[in-house]
Amino acid sequence: MATPLTKPGRGPFDVWAPEPSAVSLRLGDGSTVPMTTVAMTRGSDGWWTPAAPVPTDGPVDYGYLLDEDDTPRPDPRSAQQPAGVHGLSRWSADEPYAWGDSGWTGRQLAGSVIYELHVGTFTPGGTLDSAIERLDHLVDLGVDLVEPLPVNAFGGTHNWGYDGVGWFAVTENYGGPDAYRRFVDACHARGLGVVQDVVYNHLGPSGNYLPMFGGYLKTGRNTWGDLLNLDEDGSAEVRRYILDNVRMWFAEYHVDALRLDAVHALRDSAHRHLLEEMAIETAALSATLGRPLTLIAESDLNDPRLITPREAGGYGLDAQWSDDFHHAVHVALTGETTGYYADFEPLSALAKVCERGFFHDGTYSSFRGRDHGVPVDTAHMPTWRLVVCNQNHDQIGNRAIGDRLTEHLDEHQLGSAALLTLAGPFTPMLFQGEEWGATTPFQFFTSHTEPELGKATAEGRIAEFAEMGWDPAVVPDPQDPETFTRSKLDWAEAGSGHHARLLDLYRLLGALRRSEPALTDPGFGSVTAHADEAERLFTLDRTSSAGGAPVRLVLNLAPLPASVEVPDGAVVLARTGDPADSDVSVSGSTLSLAGHAGVLLRLP
Repeated sequence: MATPLTKPGRGPFDVWAPEPSAVSLRLGDGSTVPMTTVAMTRGSDGWWTPAAPVPTDGPVDYGYLLDEDDTPRPDPRSAQQPAGVHGLSRWSADEPYAWGDSGWTGRQLAGSVIYELHVGTFTPGGTLDSAIERLDHLVDLGVDLVEPLPVNAFGGTHNWGYDGVGWFAVTENYGGPDAYRRFVDACHARGLGVVQDVVYNHLGPSGNYLPMFGGYLKTGRNTWGDLLNLDEDGSAEVRRYILDNVRMWFAEYHVDALRLDAVHALRDSAHRHLLEEMAIETAALSATLGRPLTLIAESDLNDPRLITPREAGGYGLDAQWSDDFHHAVHVALTGETTGYYADFEPLSALAKVCERGFFHDGTYSSFRGRDHGVPVDTAHMPTWRLVVCNQNHDQIGNRAIGDRLTEHLDEHQLGSAALLTLAGPFTPMLFQGEEWGATTPFQFFTSHTEPELGKATAEGRIAEFAEMGWDPAVVPDPQDPETFTRSKLDWAEAGSGHHARLLDLYRLLGALRRSEPALTDPGFGSVTAHADEAERLFTLDRTSSAGGAPVRLVLNLAPLPASVEVPDGAVVLARTGDPADSDVSVSGSTLSLAGHAGVLLRLP
């Protein structure tokens, strides 16, 4: 099947390589197809072109010989790496994939529910094709957008995906590019949009041959690796490399949105920031394709400039993650106040986040030792521009043992987490398995094939948590295959007991978001939150300018029962715990809640 040609205006074997003084094109793998070498000619722009005709019948495996190096290196824009990131690239002139989504008109972010999944652990099979078998579950859950963690080519057989080096190739570990097309097609057939998680702030440590070709990197490092060259010599081609990758996902793989990993790690002093360029080109492509295309940033800056329209002086991205919501929910439910959770200890922190978007909006952060964040213009910014969760891959997997909320909360508290996320004012994102209180962890796992790299990764991870007081014996070795296997979901859990009841609650809340206008109203002015620190009661009121009744979320975060006055005629829409129990009830104007219980009410 054909692989996409992501070299606009160039031939399939042209390559940007200003670094070497000589480049040759090596064709064939030497076993099934004899190897041949074709000289290449350098242009004034640093692009090399084959100096002789290249056969293009059927799939062609190829690589580049750079200067005196006799090992062919993969194409920086390779669309397929059938033998992994160290092997030859593949291009094909076959007939293009027969898409079945011609009637797909897209999915907007406003009002939607996102579901984050890791392809390798979402199903026992760990492939894109096996993930298709579980898409109907997501439809029943009320999900609108499916967000796979990064799927581009990486070294080894399994990891989180953030160590990718082949940005234009879908990893063969998940089935390769055609499997990805089938996955997107299957999502669209069920009314599900696709948000692809992409990483543009660093490259992985294994299989990164880009510096051999040109100035893709510059001096300096962020938390995860060398900096991308966005503003020094040669940066125009590097920026184009990234922007063409953005275009590839939308135009060639039909995805509906991109989640941009850690954009605060993009060091760009150019007149127009790369993120704004992305927004400009994505908006133009959206108009061409006739469907909404969305850019969602992960950022720890708490700076609404990212999601402020360009007309108002912002970068023009559509949405960004709000970790403050996660932190406030986590502390309110678990009581954990170590590290960055310390500032969120008062229940009022949760109320502020719900009403203002960020907790740190210019306030002092004890974790950072400085003021942090910028206030949100709540009079003009819609609430859906903030994507929130009570769990995600980072907040679980970056814990020492990859423990979920399930390990620390009872059934009522897990239900309260669902109520806060799905009945709150922001765009909710669920993490695979949270909907039934999965007991399987999501741990940090790698499969580096280089012994020294694997050893350094494992020892560094264990030493990091040992310094925090953890027994090294209980910190999982990321290189141990069992660490990966333990992180696979156990779907059998979802069918019985409190797991099934929690899943019913998630499904109910997904349905209510479609029937109760107040649950998707985008105005900050429609949100009122109140925290009673002494009684550990939290109340969230929401109204809608589109009509419909107001709703009220009431959580008893204390371990003892509580009674709360509510308007006569209040109706229970959803509640935590076993519906057969009387530990959540309304009698006249009195709402009774068991310890840790929560309820969503429709008010008269």
